[in-house]
Amino acid sequence: MQHPIVQISLDLTDIREAIETAHLAIRAGVDWLEAGTPLILAEGLHGVRALRREFPEVPIIADLKTMDGGYLEAEMMARAGATHVVVMARAHEETIRCVVKAGRDCGVQVMGDNMIESDLVAAARRLEDLGCDIVIHHIGYDERRGIAARGGRMPSPLDQLRAVCEAVRVPVQAVGGLSLEQAIQCPAYGAPLVVLGAPLTIDADAFKTASGDLETSLRLICDAIHTQPVPAHLRVKP
Repeated sequence: MQHPIVQISLDLTDIREAIETAHLAIRAGVDWLEAGTPLILAEGLHGVRALRREFPEVPIIADLKTMDGGYLEAEMMARAGATHVVVMARAHEETIRCVVKAGRDCGVQVMGDNMIESDLVAAARRLEDLGCDIVIHHIGYDERRGIAARGGRMPSPLDQLRAVCEAVRVPVQAVGGLSLEQAIQCPAYGAPLVVLGAPLTIDADAFKTASGDLETSLRLICDAIHTQPVPAHLRVKP
């Protein structure tokens, strides 16, 4: 049995703050670092390179949300030091294939994101069939907030997480508005890769590090997640 993986999403717009937060997170027990989309928009390849220089042995996810130009985007991020790249299920099938090929050629893993698909379970299965190493089951930031602002029930990744996990053989992670308690529960649903980010550790409105004793909180969260076993068939590749 292997313990679940804890990933922190650095949804920040300043590389210095991202590196400070990353150091804190690694001290607290976080396993993987994610260069979140806001950081990539602000810093681009330079941000990924800076994280790789600072953390030479830590897996780094580049949350590109690739929709086109799949091979080039994945290749560029791999050369900058990313170990994982993200492609959207909404992208053309050929784009997903290109990202997967780049992943194989460049030695990086591909994470397929099912956000805004009409059938999230079917999209997860299609991402696996096309060669993605990990499925991201994702309810988007704007979608959640917009529905709630209009008085509707805010959708949660947990609504269909178990169904997604049962539909695929690759590891799954759930992303999108989870509370700390819900994030900690993800391995029990069959999702062994737990993402911590906005609004758990990042101020979701300002995209700045959350206030308070973040390191102590992260350590407690990591301990709660790491103590849960993961069956052999759901283990995440190093």
